[in-house]
Amino acid sequence: MLFAILIGFLWACVLVFAGTQLKGRAAILNAIVPVGLFVYFASFIPEVLNNGPILKTYQWVSSMGVDLNFNLDGLSLIFVLMITGIGAMVFIYTSAYMKGSAHLDRFYGYLSMFMASMLGLVLSDNLITVFVFWELTSVVSFFLIGYNSRQEDSRKAALMSLGVTGLGGMLLLGGVILMGSVGGSYSIQELLNSGVVFSESSSYILILFFIIGAAFTKSAQFPFHFWLPLAMKAPTPVSTYLHSATMVKAGIYLLLRLSPLLGNDPSWNNTLMAFGGITMLYGAWHTLFRTDLKSILAYSTISALGILTFLIGIGSEEAFLAALIFILVHALYKATLFLVAGSIDKASGTRDILKLGGLAKYMIPVAIAGFLAAVSNAGMPPSFGFLGKDLIYEATLGTGTMAIFITAAAVITNVLLLYAGFVAGIKPFVGRLPEELVDDVRKLSPVIWLPPLILGVLCLVFGLFPFIGESLVRPAVEAVAGEPYDFHIKLWHGFNIILLLSGITIASGFVLYFLIRPSQKKVDLMEKADFIGPLSFTQLSSIGFERISLMWTRFFTSGYVRYYLIAVMIFVIGVVGYELFIGTHVYMDFATLKEVSFYEMGTILIMILGIGVAVFSPSRLTALAALGVLGYAICIIFVFYGAPDLAMTQFAIDTLTVILFVLVLYRLPKYLKLSDTRSRFRDGVIAISFGLLITLLILEVLGQPVNRELSAYYAENAYLLAKGKNVVNVILVDFRGIDTMVEITVLAISALGVYSLLKLQMQKSDIE
Repeated sequence: MLFAILIGFLWACVLVFAGTQLKGRAAILNAIVPVGLFVYFASFIPEVLNNGPILKTYQWVSSMGVDLNFNLDGLSLIFVLMITGIGAMVFIYTSAYMKGSAHLDRFYGYLSMFMASMLGLVLSDNLITVFVFWELTSVVSFFLIGYNSRQEDSRKAALMSLGVTGLGGMLLLGGVILMGSVGGSYSIQELLNSGVVFSESSSYILILFFIIGAAFTKSAQFPFHFWLPLAMKAPTPVSTYLHSATMVKAGIYLLLRLSPLLGNDPSWNNTLMAFGGITMLYGAWHTLFRTDLKSILAYSTISALGILTFLIGIGSEEAFLAALIFILVHALYKATLFLVAGSIDKASGTRDILKLGGLAKYMIPVAIAGFLAAVSNAGMPPSFGFLGKDLIYEATLGTGTMAIFITAAAVITNVLLLYAGFVAGIKPFVGRLPEELVDDVRKLSPVIWLPPLILGVLCLVFGLFPFIGESLVRPAVEAVAGEPYDFHIKLWHGFNIILLLSGITIASGFVLYFLIRPSQKKVDLMEKADFIGPLSFTQLSSIGFERISLMWTRFFTSGYVRYYLIAVMIFVIGVVGYELFIGTHVYMDFATLKEVSFYEMGTILIMILGIGVAVFSPSRLTALAALGVLGYAICIIFVFYGAPDLAMTQFAIDTLTVILFVLVLYRLPKYLKLSDTRSRFRDGVIAISFGLLITLLILEVLGQPVNRELSAYYAENAYLLAKGKNVVNVILVDFRGIDTMVEITVLAISALGVYSLLKLQMQKSDIE
């Protein structure tokens, strides 16, 4: 299972070296990867249906509770089949749709990486690895959405999607860490088996905020929905793959997966129902005011995601069943409609519904695919969408006192979605072809119209044979509901209230379709109201944040090292000094100190004298010599206290420092007073305060009990393990050899930098 996840990343690496050979007609060979993975995961269907989940564990960072645990159960099985199955159609479609693209190999690499990231997300049983793959999907989608990097709109859309979903990633990280802390494990299965009740934890509300916020950003719930229509700037294969079956459903998957742990609580259920209800109505309503095919499909996708969130919020077994069936329904018809929209754009050069019509005779297979998808989207029998819509109504009717209002909202949403589906899937093919397109419609390759036709036919097949969807969904419902649920999906349930609601939905949708015509006036009207939308608020917030960041940077990033040092010292003095002031302290007993000898006192007086000369000398060279005297005096102190090796090291460093300073001073202008009396007084106060603080810290450290276990270990093992009698040298070279090597590397890099600055000869033109 691990290799199945990694193969997408490995294939992307292969494309780096073999990408040029997989362009043109050979590009279709890229579809081997998702097709093979689809067959691989499909082979597990009998085992999952009959024997239950398949668990695989690979050790990773076990000491921190993070392992590569993968769980193929009913829920993850549905998602991996969608990811690989629809992925295979997209890979095939891309080979013809993007034929001639200069960076087709790169595009396929991004698609492969995204497929692998999604597989890792839905298969992971560890919350930390869920987060890792979650972030990978955001990063890779950034490159896919911004694939046309020369277009400013594409770059902005990619940044917006990354910003919103990146925020969700931060929220998810906080949520999973809290869940692991409360539950004592990051394994989802262990949390389920432990019986931990998160709703009883004091952190429950915070966990909900993090998890729900992450899911809402990824699955485009109001008010985070705006990134999805912007992402339609991406090539059509990206829109099909990311925004119908995979990325936008990652948040839905997260809610379903964690429902057994976080659900069955009013805070969870009411939040999902409220935001899901708003999103499904908001998205469906916006489809009335759009004329671009992909824009219509984007807002209808937002509405569908709202329906799924709404159903998960209801939390009943009937609602979970409806949500899981609708996930499959939506993936099939929405992927078909996106591919149809791309085919229309490829053939006619436009996606504007106001300029389209009569295309059926030019692209019959695409027209059939669009019709089948529109019928399933409308929930008309005998399509798969008919089953999904009936199950939605069955779930809403069982919600108790609010059933009437909840069901009415679902009916209104489905009516508007029927309109959107007909506009996108049927309207471009009926009527008369505009005169300006008569000579411009191009013939499509079978590789372009075959994938949408296959998916469109599946919309009908799953409806005619409901046992297919039932067998796939049954273990998924059990995984989400936490217990077995007996149900049977049928195409015909007799005359009942649900059938009546379906009839009302279809009839009202037809009336709406024939009464309301798309127009540019509606688009302009909606654009005038955009200033009060979440997108406008986000853009204004971004501008404000950028301005504040610029002011903050200009204030703190002055370019002068002395101000940075002053800021650091004041902060340390304030924080550490406050702790020293309010804390309980045990200072060392001065009575235990030895008497100070006259030569030690003499050395200290030399140090004080050196400090005074360095501070008040008007000559740089004199000040430098005084600092050298100070360094050598410290070396003598080390000798007094039995550390000759440390003294020699300090002696070498001070000597080298003085020499380097002399070389630098040779390049500098004559001594100038660049600070006034006030600045020097300020610097003196800060320096004395910082020195006093360090002195107090040292005294407190010396007064604390000493644990010499580590010192004893080094002393005992220096010769035994490293064959060295000098313990300090052994520690530096052997026990902490890597640390020492890094320090040497840093010093070498610094020396190279200093040398390059000394040798740099700036030309006048460079300065200007």
